[in-house]
Amino acid sequence: MTREVGGGATPGHVWIDGEILPADGSHLSVFDRGFQLGDGVFETLRVRGGHPTELAEHVARLHRSAAGLDIALPDGLDGTLSDGIAALLAADGLGGPSGDASVRVTVSRGPFRGRGLLPPAEVVAPTIAIQAWPVVPPPPDHLERGLHLVASAVRRDPENPLVALKTTSRADYVYARLEARRAGADDAVFLTIDGHLSEGTTANIFLVRRGELATPSLDCAILPGTTRSWLLAWGRRVGLRPVEGRLRPGDLAEADEAFLSSSVAGVLPVTRFAAGPIGDGVPGPWTRRAREDREAMILAGGDAS
Repeated sequence: MTREVGGGATPGHVWIDGEILPADGSHLSVFDRGFQLGDGVFETLRVRGGHPTELAEHVARLHRSAAGLDIALPDGLDGTLSDGIAALLAADGLGGPSGDASVRVTVSRGPFRGRGLLPPAEVVAPTIAIQAWPVVPPPPDHLERGLHLVASAVRRDPENPLVALKTTSRADYVYARLEARRAGADDAVFLTIDGHLSEGTTANIFLVRRGELATPSLDCAILPGTTRSWLLAWGRRVGLRPVEGRLRPGDLAEADEAFLSSSVAGVLPVTRFAAGPIGDGVPGPWTRRAREDREAMILAGGDAS
């Protein structure tokens, strides 16, 4: 079961390489390349009422990220992860009809006692971990007031092959979130090296303007989010024209509405960028509808259609 610590729930267990273990135990070797070098990949998804949302899409992206780093995944991993998620949620009391969990799957290249950047030539079994936390609803203020974003000083290079891989190397993202904190903002948005919008620290970004649902294209150094894909299809269904393109910071500042999207937090309104308001400075009707429709889809069992 999860435990209450300091007013919040903390995991009671973790799943490591096929075993359910106490969360507060010692689990990884200090020689694990994920710990030493950030040499690993991960996915985070939401499991509502025991139903993983877009599990197939997340596992497919995990495979693509692992392939990008030449991390060999074991045969049958997809089924193993599905079973492991269910077992972990059951152990922590998060798998029933009322369960709502944020699940992270992490794959490290595994432990290697030598030194150096180049992966070892011999076969090293990857370390595979699953963690779960109760989903904490966004603060009411985030939904009623909206988020304040600033531009990060970290620039994204669209030619960098790593930008489309969800790796455990997160220093850029931590740095950007610290920038936001220092600026008194809620989050930061990355720009490309030529000044186009890229993505937030944990989310894709969308603009609503003149009947369009606009978002940075895949060649803007973004991670192709599963919620992003769902929203583009949602836009077509509700009468917004989906546009994937090269957007400038000025486009965000001048949008009618804006929001961030991620697998666990869902759709969160953005109402301020840098020093100025976006639109009327309050969450707009399309943003509210996008959040409601996404949450309804998840509640209904996580069907991505």
